[in-house]
Amino acid sequence: MTSDLRKLPPGFGRLWTAQTVSSLGDGVTHAALPLLALTLTRNPMALAVVTAAGTLPWLLFGVLGGALVDRWDRRRTMWVADTARAVLLAIPAAAAALDMLSIPLLAALAFLLALGGLFFDTAATAYLPDLLGRDPARLERANARLRGTQTAASGFAGPPAGSALLTLGRTVPLLADAVSFALSALLVRTLPAAPHPVPQARESLLRQARAGASYVFQDRLLLGLALRPAVGNIAFLAVETVLALFAHDRLGTGPFGFGLLLTAEATGGLLGAGIASVLGRRLGTGAALTATATVEGLAILGLATAPNPYVAGLALAVCGAGMGATMVLAPSLRQAIVPAQLMGRVAATSRMLAMCAAPIGAFLGGWLATTYDIRTPLYTAAGLLLAMTAVTATMTSNRRVEAALRGVAATGGDPVREGAPELCDALADGATKA
Repeated sequence: MTSDLRKLPPGFGRLWTAQTVSSLGDGVTHAALPLLALTLTRNPMALAVVTAAGTLPWLLFGVLGGALVDRWDRRRTMWVADTARAVLLAIPAAAAALDMLSIPLLAALAFLLALGGLFFDTAATAYLPDLLGRDPARLERANARLRGTQTAASGFAGPPAGSALLTLGRTVPLLADAVSFALSALLVRTLPAAPHPVPQARESLLRQARAGASYVFQDRLLLGLALRPAVGNIAFLAVETVLALFAHDRLGTGPFGFGLLLTAEATGGLLGAGIASVLGRRLGTGAALTATATVEGLAILGLATAPNPYVAGLALAVCGAGMGATMVLAPSLRQAIVPAQLMGRVAATSRMLAMCAAPIGAFLGGWLATTYDIRTPLYTAAGLLLAMTAVTATMTSNRRVEAALRGVAATGGDPVREGAPELCDALADGATKA
């Protein structure tokens, strides 16, 4: 199925700017929060509490948050979430100024900021298809730009800025992040209104959340798209847990060299996001997703066998490119084929599966490195990624993708229907017979 590459609407520029500003603030806080915690304690468990608190909202409220987003106006949800986060940051800023900061306060801050992020990110994911008319090509272009600037803002510019601002005072990075959220909220308020999701009468929130999760698990294409980041997070967190030690012990790099390795990965991510649309057009979205997953697994295998930091940096850059392309293609496809009234729940379910898998990967990496060898987590991660690629290749094949898109086209561009997964499978079977 082909789609014309019309220009993105002006509203997208404002959404893009809002998310870029917000991502920059996120990068500032991402670096400043653990450094603030470090000024209060050297207890590793206390520091872990602050880090873990930022992952809990997706684990506890991911699907329910998606159900709420599907009930609410998405544009309003975004600007309210960012306004709330801007106001929230004033509390620890005041506490820092009064020398009243504490680990429990920082943990609560991390939790609430992540909760606001849950609602903003889910609403933004659900709003984008409405803004772009569910055009797959425009969604790929839009997600490539969003992903690229998010990586640049939160991965390159934000963390160094957060560290630098902290030298000016403990309140400075918190206030800078608050300003970024306030600017994002103002920009989001100027976005065009999107159609309000049709309410499902007399259904409880829990039942609606369960319906969204069931929709993912009953559709093989959506399930394949959800399994890849879930298994991928197990693999990547296993690597991330031991990467600093691997770089020090096996590659002989110091802190600066380790930072360069991470920069190489982020640079690859930018490249991958930039070429994602080209890959999708040349190979087909399904085949492109299989190719990028294969590249990720082979790159981690290359990292495990790297004889020096230069080869390791190249392997991480290639892995980052595969991840960057995947994180453009997969969400764009999901946004193009999921019914509007289920978009929030489907996006939240997929994100929750990925977040739940992350701690498993972290513990797996630590256990393998302790029990066997520092390279063992990397070999295991590569094996997991390649096995996942083989399992999901047919689930996200070009045939299934094209069948799903034809199903959307058959309903006039709005896949609001009962039994959508079954219809897509039927279309796919028909295409095979043909």
